[in-house]
Amino acid sequence: MSADAKLSPPATNFIRNIIEADLAGGKYAARRWGGRPGPAQAHAGATPDEEKIRTRFPPEPNGYLHYGHAKSICLNFGLARDYGGVCHLRFDDTNPEKEEKEYVESIIDSVKWLGFDWRENLYHASDYFAWMYEFAEYLIRTGHAYVDSQSADEMRANRGTLTEPGRDSPNRERSPEESLDLFRRMKIGEFPDGAHVLRARIDMASPNLNLRDPAIYRIRHASHHNTGDIWCVYPMYTYAHPIEDALENITHSICTLEFEDQRPFYDWLLERLAEGGLLQRPLPQQIEFSRLNLTYVLLSKRKLIQLVEEGHVDAWDDPRMPTLVGARRRGFTPEGMRLFAERIGVSKSDSWIDFSLLEDCMREHLNEIAPRRIAVLDPVKLIIDNYPADLSEDCFAQNHPQHPELGKRAMPFSRELWIEREDFMEVPAKGYFRLFPGNSVRLRYGYVVKCGGGVKDADGNITEVHCEYMPDSKSGTPGADTYKVKGNLHWVSAAHAHAAEVRLYDRLFSAASPGAGDRDFLQDLNADSKRVITAYLEASLKDAKAEERYQFERHGYFVADRIDSLPAAPVFNRTVTLRDSWGKT
Repeated sequence: MSADAKLSPPATNFIRNIIEADLAGGKYAARRWGGRPGPAQAHAGATPDEEKIRTRFPPEPNGYLHYGHAKSICLNFGLARDYGGVCHLRFDDTNPEKEEKEYVESIIDSVKWLGFDWRENLYHASDYFAWMYEFAEYLIRTGHAYVDSQSADEMRANRGTLTEPGRDSPNRERSPEESLDLFRRMKIGEFPDGAHVLRARIDMASPNLNLRDPAIYRIRHASHHNTGDIWCVYPMYTYAHPIEDALENITHSICTLEFEDQRPFYDWLLERLAEGGLLQRPLPQQIEFSRLNLTYVLLSKRKLIQLVEEGHVDAWDDPRMPTLVGARRRGFTPEGMRLFAERIGVSKSDSWIDFSLLEDCMREHLNEIAPRRIAVLDPVKLIIDNYPADLSEDCFAQNHPQHPELGKRAMPFSRELWIEREDFMEVPAKGYFRLFPGNSVRLRYGYVVKCGGGVKDADGNITEVHCEYMPDSKSGTPGADTYKVKGNLHWVSAAHAHAAEVRLYDRLFSAASPGAGDRDFLQDLNADSKRVITAYLEASLKDAKAEERYQFERHGYFVADRIDSLPAAPVFNRTVTLRDSWGKT
């Protein structure tokens, strides 16, 4: 069974209740899906009449997507899927100084990797710059906007506080004609950056600071990755976003709670434009939900940039990073991410999700899909003294214990094997059932052996363990089950094993709340979050392809690195251990 099979039926939440009420009341029955009325048609193409809703995922292309974005992606695309609608992928590229084509391509790849399809509905905020400018001129002509020539410091000083109203700009009563002239000259590049801004005229005494004449356009002499050097003025995000939603006929504009205070401006702007016949009704409605707060993880873009630029991680796709490119490289599965998004649900209240839940979702899916293989990560040689030196034979191991239809694979067995160092103790601790002098164990899929002892080097380290095997004890042969032993060890043949680089990844931070209080978050970095070792793997793993996933018995789930793996030389990353190793920490 795949993890996706466990996502149905979807859990009810307040957003689904809103959508179902809107559909039951026929709110969108008369909507003209093809675009807005007026002098031009919107970029969004016509939609079949049976379409019920439209949602959108609108990332700003100024960085890589992270786990929090995955929650939003799954929510928006999942709602569209479940209610017979479509979800648009839209790049809110209104800030030319921070946006790059690299980020656009990465976002597209990440959304596809999560398993979602926007069909033909891929858009950019910059596709609508001409409409946004036209709407801004309309707001000026109707007295709803004016050009302000105060400096940024002056505007900040006059904005007021949560307990004090703001003060009107000396430019607030500029005539529409004067503001329109200045705005057009701003557009053609006549003024330097910061000389003027266009502000909405709302209420400088509003208790909501976002309604105190917010800036909606600023001058930027910067080249844009999509439009080049056409524009010298660029819209502010809070102005652009509701217009984009309306032009694309978005029905439910779903965002995180930090935008709740912006909703009054969202509604104010769309109402003004609808009153002028520039937008059709019903207008999009903004709905807020709580963002993802995950223990042992930082999702602050500023802090993630610091981790990369200061070299605390290898790159944005470092498997320890909470980016989706990092998650993919670590071996997290899209099915596991979708299962996680469904499990954590959607609410209006902020809460913390323990990172172990994400790991459990990965284990649940990987347990179903990952073939079993054997790897020895901390090797010591086991020599079977009474086994012929020139003999090797095949033992047979199941490829997946829950899926017998996947059959078995041959594992060569020989006189010298690699076993885990922890599987031998000279003086056994209480309850230790593995190799120690005089004790017998079964070599998994192979023979029962009796330990004779170990050999040490000059520093007292065990270099070899010696034992004798019972020739009539081979697994699967008649009479083998007459040997009753408590220990069952995994191994690989030393003559046939493949030596490979294995990267043992763990949580990037050792504290559940990195940087809590006044502590520098870098002080909470986990020094053991990455260990690189040379391990001995069963021979079949030599041919593992990039992004192939396996369970290494006893050790966890591993993936062949998608970047560094080469033909016949895979590099393996540990995705997650077999159980929560942090539960007792």
